[in-house]
Amino acid sequence: MNYVRGVCGTRLLSVTWKWESYRECMALQRPSSCCEDMPAKKKNTVPDRWTDYTTVGKRIPGTRFIAFKVPLKQSFRYHLAQSEAFGPFDLVHLLEKEGQELGLIIDLTFTTRYYKVEDLPNTLYHLKIFTAGHEVPNDATILKFKKAVRHFLRDNENNDKLIGVHCTHGLNRTGYLICRYLIDVDGMNPQKAINLFNESRGHSIERQNYLDDLRTGPIRSNEGMEEPDQKPAQGLANEPRDDAPPPPHHHHHHHHQREQHNQNQFLPFHQNNSMTWFRPPEHQLFRPPLIPHPPQGVRPCFPNQSFSGFHFGHYRPPLPSYRFGETYHNPHEPPGGSTRPPGPHRKPRHRHRNGPFDRTPH
Repeated sequence: MNYVRGVCGTRLLSVTWKWESYRECMALQRPSSCCEDMPAKKKNTVPDRWTDYTTVGKRIPGTRFIAFKVPLKQSFRYHLAQSEAFGPFDLVHLLEKEGQELGLIIDLTFTTRYYKVEDLPNTLYHLKIFTAGHEVPNDATILKFKKAVRHFLRDNENNDKLIGVHCTHGLNRTGYLICRYLIDVDGMNPQKAINLFNESRGHSIERQNYLDDLRTGPIRSNEGMEEPDQKPAQGLANEPRDDAPPPPHHHHHHHHQREQHNQNQFLPFHQNNSMTWFRPPEHQLFRPPLIPHPPQGVRPCFPNQSFSGFHFGHYRPPLPSYRFGETYHNPHEPPGGSTRPPGPHRKPRHRHRNGPFDRTPH
């Protein structure tokens, strides 16, 4: 018994040690900052502190860069007030009002749940660079960013289209990579690049490790910058698409929608009314069911009423007008009348019964 206990205990310790080792390996492989972009909540929940930042900044003077927070696809609008909603088409309209045209979006978020290429206008190009948050981007990520910018500038020398860059809030990762490009490629002073970005975005870079690396960190190599390794994808949408039904209404989420409905629910039907469920029903004509015409030579069979109940029989053929009031004569009887004897002389129905249980009346 002691031997069995020892073997079982050894195997249990071995399995436990293997499980702990597996958990440690998975923790090392998983980026520590992915929780910023993918919280353990529902799929269409708004990113944390997303509404605390302005949607779009200003164009950075002397460059093609413009920074903004991540635009959200249509399904996120059900969790936001109308004034807080910001999507890809809203981004294009805001820039058009300022006389700017956006040509490329560089997406630095570490997830694909905020929008896809199918949600972008077909006038834009999109390039995805997965960049972990809270930590300084590595050299490979920085080189990808430089390649994307150089490739776009080379293909758009004859126009003034902008390069839009965003992460979740359009601030820390976005600010670091834009400033890193200005420092490494354009040779700008680090502090001047930081101040220029902060003034244009309307918010200041918050991560201290990003600021320290920009100010005192080494300049990254630009070797291979002119050789793009990733081709941008063109947007596929002509208009905003809705890919999810609205969630159940909650009182604390839809005050603005309820106010709008209360204002429009008593409008006449001929006016534009957002409450489609109050539209009058379409006029429908009553059409009785059609009785099929019987084939030629077949007597029609209709429901008939008799003493035995409702059954399907034949209507008697009508008499001619000159015989109206006469006694009905069955045309199918022989000329001399029926050969059967009249009723009381006919054989009783139960005459065939014999024996002690014969119930035939005598």
